[in-house]
Amino acid sequence: MKGIHHVEIWVADLDAVVDGWSWLFTSLGLECTGEWPGGRTWDAGGAYVTLTNSPNLSAVDHDRRRPGMNHLALWGGSRTEVDAVMSAAVAHGWQPLYGDRYPHAGGPDHYAGWLENAEGFKVEIVAE
Repeated sequence: MKGIHHVEIWVADLDAVVDGWSWLFTSLGLECTGEWPGGRTWDAGGAYVTLTNSPNLSAVDHDRRRPGMNHLALWGGSRTEVDAVMSAAVAHGWQPLYGDRYPHAGGPDHYAGWLENAEGFKVEIVAE
């Protein structure tokens, strides 16, 4: 089957951000399947996401507006499940984006929430 095999996200300091990412991924049903110094992997049911310490820290600050990945969009389940993740996100280091337009910032037929962590990584949580 064609599709995404995996996504690898390089971070400046895994130890500083792993708790927030781990909470988010497990809240969305991903399972941590690998852990090693400087890296973690979460299985998404056929595809997986890996966070690792970047080997190149010449530009320590992440800026999703630079060329590269703008954000990661993940299925969040039902609208109720998306709302639950969005409600709990701040306690886990994620700040909501576009709050004045939640949950339809992507348009009237698109139910989703957007989050950003302290490093500037943006994640979209999409309802079924």
